[in-house]
Amino acid sequence: MESDNIECISVSDATVVDDEEVAHVPHPFLKPHGDGSGTVAGGGRSPVMSPATRVHELLECPVCTNSMYPPIHQCHNGHTLCSACKSRVHNRCPTCRQELGDIRCLALEKVAESLELPCRYFSLGCPEIFPYYSKLQHEAWCNFRPYNCPYAGSECSVVGDIPFLVAHLRDDHKVDMHIGSTFNHRYVKSNPREVENATWMLTVFHCYGQYFCLHFEAFQLGVAPVYMTFLRFMGDETEARHYSYSLEVGSSGRKLIWEGTPRSIRDSHRKVRDSHDGLIIQRNMALFFSGGDRKELKLRVTGRIWKEQQNTDPAACIPNPCSS
Repeated sequence: MESDNIECISVSDATVVDDEEVAHVPHPFLKPHGDGSGTVAGGGRSPVMSPATRVHELLECPVCTNSMYPPIHQCHNGHTLCSACKSRVHNRCPTCRQELGDIRCLALEKVAESLELPCRYFSLGCPEIFPYYSKLQHEAWCNFRPYNCPYAGSECSVVGDIPFLVAHLRDDHKVDMHIGSTFNHRYVKSNPREVENATWMLTVFHCYGQYFCLHFEAFQLGVAPVYMTFLRFMGDETEARHYSYSLEVGSSGRKLIWEGTPRSIRDSHRKVRDSHDGLIIQRNMALFFSGGDRKELKLRVTGRIWKEQQNTDPAACIPNPCSS
C-alpha cells in the first residue's frame, strides 16, 4: 500500500534537517563512511587468524556455510556436513559424491567442545568470548547484533548499526529528519472514510544523543478504522527504558493524551502496532478533532520526549526538562 493519500505537514519546534544543511553543517544525520554493511570504516577490529579461527573454519558446513553442531556427519572419505544439510544432499557427500551413511564425526565434535571463539559481532563491538556450544545462544540475543530497518512501509531487508540505519532511512527511504525533543505535526487525509491497511508515516528525531522513530498510521482494527501513533527507540530495550514520551491530539477544548516508554526497534513495527502500545484514535473521534464538515482528516499531534533521571530513592523517578 502506498501512503500518498496522507500528507504530513510538520510545524515542529524541532529543527528540520534539509539538503542544504547536509551540505554545509556537520550534524548527526551525515552518512557514515563504510561498505554498506552497517559497520563504519575504521570502527571495527581486524581479525587475527588464530589456531582457534582455523579450527572454526573446519566446523563450517560446506553446503550452508553455517557452523556445525552435533550430530556432525561425515562420509567414508572424511568430508563433513551438518545434520540439516544431510537430507538436502540426498545422503550424498557434496564433496566426493560418495554415500554418507550414518557416520558421526565424533573427533570434530570433541574438538568443538574445547574451542572458545569471539562473538560473530566482535567487529561491531562485542568483546565476549564463548565456548563453541554456547556461542550461538549468546549471538541470538547479543546487544551488538545488527538492527533491522525500522521502516514500516515495505519489507525492507537492510540490517546494520544505528548510524548506518539512520543514513539509510534518510537517503533510501527519504524519511524526514528532525533534531529536537518536541514535535508538532499535522496529518491531513482527503478521504478519511477510505482507511486502508498500512497507510503510514515515519519521522526520525535526534535528541539526547539518541534516535527515535515516530510512527503514524491508519489501519483496520477489526471492522473499525483507526489511527495510531507511537514512538520507537533506535537501540536496545534496556536503553529505551531510560526515556519516556507523551502524545496529545485534540480540538475544541477536548484532547486525548498518551504517555509511555518507547519500544525498541528490536520489536518489529507490526508487533508494536498489534499490541496497541500507543495513542489510538477512533475514526469518529479523529473526524471530531478535525472540525469542519468532517469530510477531511486534519489531525494535529503534539508531543515530547524526555530522559528519565534516577533519584536517590530507587522508587522515585523524575523527568529531565525537555532539551535536545
